[in-house]
Amino acid sequence: MEGTRKVLGILGFLCLWITAQAQMKIPPETVQQWASVFSVQLRELTTKYSGSQLLQKKLKDVESIVKMVDLNGNDLVKDYSDEIERMLGSKMKSVKRLAESAEDADLYHEFNATLQFDYYNSMLINSVDEDGNSPDMGSEFPLEENEHFNNLPVNMLLSDIQVPTNVYNKDPNILNAIYNSEALNDVFISNFLKDPTLTWQFFGSSTGFFRIFPGIKWTPDSNGVAAFDCRNRNWYIQAATSPKDIIIMVDISGSMKGLKMTIAKHTINTILDTLGENDFVNVIAYTDYVRYVEPCFKGTLVQADLDNREHFKQLVDELHVKGEAKINKAMKESFKILNEARMKGQGSMCNQAIMLITDGAMEDFQAVFEEFNWPERRVRVFTYLIGREMTFAQNTKWIACNNKGYYTHISTLADVQENVMEYLHVLSRPMVINHDHDIIWTEAYMDSVLPNTMELFTTKAQSLLMMTSVAMPVFSKKKETLSHGILLGVVGTDIPLMEVMKLAPRYMLGPHGYAFLITNNGYILAHPDLRPLYKDGKKLKPKPNYNSVDMSEVEWEDTDETLRTAMVRGETGSMRLSVRASVDKAKRPLFLVNDYFYTNIDETPFSFSMVLTRGYGKLMYFGNVSVEEGLHDLTSPDLSIATEWTYCVTDIDPSHRKFSQLQAAIRYLLGLEPDLECDEVLLQHVLFDAVVTAPMEAYWNALMLNDKVEPGVETAFLGTRSGLMRVTRYAGVESRVAKRFLTAADKDNLFTMDHFPLWYRLAAENTPGSFYYYPVNDKGVKYVIAVTSAIVSSEGKTAMAGVTKPAAAVVSPPQCPEASDVVPEFVGGM
Repeated sequence: MEGTRKVLGILGFLCLWITAQAQMKIPPETVQQWASVFSVQLRELTTKYSGSQLLQKKLKDVESIVKMVDLNGNDLVKDYSDEIERMLGSKMKSVKRLAESAEDADLYHEFNATLQFDYYNSMLINSVDEDGNSPDMGSEFPLEENEHFNNLPVNMLLSDIQVPTNVYNKDPNILNAIYNSEALNDVFISNFLKDPTLTWQFFGSSTGFFRIFPGIKWTPDSNGVAAFDCRNRNWYIQAATSPKDIIIMVDISGSMKGLKMTIAKHTINTILDTLGENDFVNVIAYTDYVRYVEPCFKGTLVQADLDNREHFKQLVDELHVKGEAKINKAMKESFKILNEARMKGQGSMCNQAIMLITDGAMEDFQAVFEEFNWPERRVRVFTYLIGREMTFAQNTKWIACNNKGYYTHISTLADVQENVMEYLHVLSRPMVINHDHDIIWTEAYMDSVLPNTMELFTTKAQSLLMMTSVAMPVFSKKKETLSHGILLGVVGTDIPLMEVMKLAPRYMLGPHGYAFLITNNGYILAHPDLRPLYKDGKKLKPKPNYNSVDMSEVEWEDTDETLRTAMVRGETGSMRLSVRASVDKAKRPLFLVNDYFYTNIDETPFSFSMVLTRGYGKLMYFGNVSVEEGLHDLTSPDLSIATEWTYCVTDIDPSHRKFSQLQAAIRYLLGLEPDLECDEVLLQHVLFDAVVTAPMEAYWNALMLNDKVEPGVETAFLGTRSGLMRVTRYAGVESRVAKRFLTAADKDNLFTMDHFPLWYRLAAENTPGSFYYYPVNDKGVKYVIAVTSAIVSSEGKTAMAGVTKPAAAVVSPPQCPEASDVVPEFVGGM
C-alpha cells in the first residue's frame, strides 16, 4: 500500500508542479531522483504481484527433467506441406467422384421436352401463398442450424437448387439437367461421410442453375432479385476454359452513340468479369485510328487480375464516340499483340481470342485474316453486334465463322450477360472433346453464403476466414455429342483457409513465427498480415483488391524478390531475412531475423512457407509429467488454453462439436473420448506447463487473502508457448479500469490462430527477468502493462518458458488528467 502511495504521490506532485510552475526549470537532479524512486517502487510492485520470481524458481527446479529441441525448419515445412497436400487431396477426390456421377447420370438420360419435375428451389422452399399452400418448388424443406456451417440452418440430407432471376426456372433444359443432377445427392452425403471436414459441395450447370449441399434457404437481395449466377463465378470459368489471352476491340465511332455505347461498355465489363488471374488481356478502342484505353499497356498483354480489370472498367466508362470506324488497323494491331506474345512465350500460352464489339463492319477485312490468322486460325474471333439494326449482321457473322469464333447479337442491356457467356462454351470445346478433366483451384475469396460475415471478421484472423475452391468440369459422354464438345457444368467444393492453416500449429512456430500460402501468380492466399477488409463508417467492407495482394506487398523486405520468385516457381528451399515487424496496431516495431522455409503443394498451384524467428522461436523445451498429475492442474479454475488452437480435432464427429478445446483435451486424457484426434506433443507440452505453473494460483490467492492488494493493481496472469494461460483478477469487474483486458473481445492479447498475444511478443524481445512497461490507451481507458519473461535452461541451451506480468491500471490524480502520459516505456530496474 505504501509503495503505491509513493508512486502516485510522485506522479501527482509532478503534475501539480508542471501545472503551477510551468515557467520554472526543474533541476535535472530532481528529475533523476524522481525517476530512480519511481523505478524502484514500480519494479517492487510488479515483481510482487506478478509472482515472476516464484515462476522462475519453479522452472529452475525442473531443469533436470527438461529436454531442449532445436526446431528443424526444413523437416517441419515438409511435414506441414505433406499434411496440407493430404487434406487438399481428399477434397480433390470428392470432386472427382461428383464429376463421374454427374457424367454417368447424363449418359443414361434421354432429354424429355415435356418433363414435369418439382424440385426444391432454394428461393421458394418453406414458403406459402395467401391460402397457406406451398407454391411449386416451395415445399417444406427441413433446416437445422449446424456449427460446422457457421450455424447456418442447413439440410444435411438433401441439396437444393438456386436459379438466377433472369433464368426461367421451368425451362425444359433446366428441368432435365436438374433431374439428372439429382444423382449427386447420394454422392454429396457419401463424400461428407468419407471426409467430415468438407464444407459446401456444389454443381453449377451450364444451363444456369446451381445445386448446393447441404441445402439452404437462399436469400435474395433487397429488390427480391437472385443475381448470383454460378456461370459467372471464378471457379466455373476457370474449370470450363483453359487460360486465355484476350484482346477486346470496341468500336467508338459516331454511330455507336447513346444506348449502343452503353451496351458496348456493359459488354466489355461482362467479358472482363469472366477473366481471372491466369488470363491476360488488353482493351483497344478504334475509329479511324487505334487507341489503347490504357496507353501504358500499349502493344502488350497484362494479367487479368482484379486490379487491372477494375482499372480497365474505369477507363472504358470514360470512352466517348467520335469519327468513322476503320476495323483493319485495330484488327492488325490485335493480331500483332497476340502473335508476339505467342512467339516470346508470354501471356497464358494457351487460348487466344479477339472480342470485336461493334454495330457493323463495312470494310474489306479478309486480307487482314489471310495475313495474320489463316490458315492455322490460332486466334479465335468473337463478334458482338450491338443495337437493333441487322444491316451488317452478315459481315460480323462471316468474321466469327471464318475464325473459329462465335457471333452474337446484343440489342438490349438484358441480352449482355447470357450472350457473353457463350464464348466460354466455344473455348471449352477442345477440352470437352479431349475430356481434359483438369482440376482447378481458385484464388482466395469471401464466401457468399457466410452469415454475419462482418461480425466474424472482427473476431477472427481476417485472411483465414476466406475460402478457396477446387473445381472440375463435367462433360457429356454421349456418343452422338462427343464431336460437339458439350459442357454440362462444373462441380466443386469450398475449402476454408482457416482449416488449411491449422495444419501448421502455432505453438511450433513460436512467438513471432507464422505460416502463409501464395498462388503461382505470387498472390497471397493466407497470411496473418493480410487485412482484406476496411472500415467504412460502422461497416467492414472488402478492399477492391483483397484477393490480388502480391506477396511482395506483405513480405516487403524481400526487395530482390528472391523468396517470391522461388515460391512462384514451386521450388523448395530456405533463406534468411532481417525484418522489421510491427505490433500493437503498428505502434511498436520489432527488429527480427527470420528464417523462411518454403515448398510447393503438389497437384495445386499453391506454395507454402513457414517462418521461424532466430532466438527463442527456434528452440522448444519438453518435459514429462504423468497424465494424472497434469490433469489435476489442468482443471484449475484460473487456467485456460487457446480456444482457436487445435489440441483435439472436434469437427469430425458431430457429437464432439459441443466441446471446447479444453473440455475435449480433458475428456481425451481421461479416456472418455478415445476416438478424438489430438496433438499428443501439444497435450504433453500443456500438461507440463500446467504442473510447473500450478503454484502460481496459490501464490496469487495468498496475496489476496493475506495482504490487502494495493490500489491500481488489477490483474496478474501468465502465458506459455503451449497456449496455456492462468489469470487472477485482483480487482472486481466493477472497480477495474481495464475492463476489456483479456476478455474474448480483446483479440490482441489472447492466443489466436494467427498470432501470439501482444504482451508475449514484447516480452520475448526483452531481457528475461526484467520488466518491460508499456502504456495502453483503449478508447480513452488508460492503464500500464508490465511484462517479464521466464526462462528454462538445459543441456547448455535456454528457452523462454512463459511470460508473467500484472496489468496495473495507473490511477491518475484528479488535478492532472493526463498523468498516465508521463509514464515512460522502459525495462524495469533501469
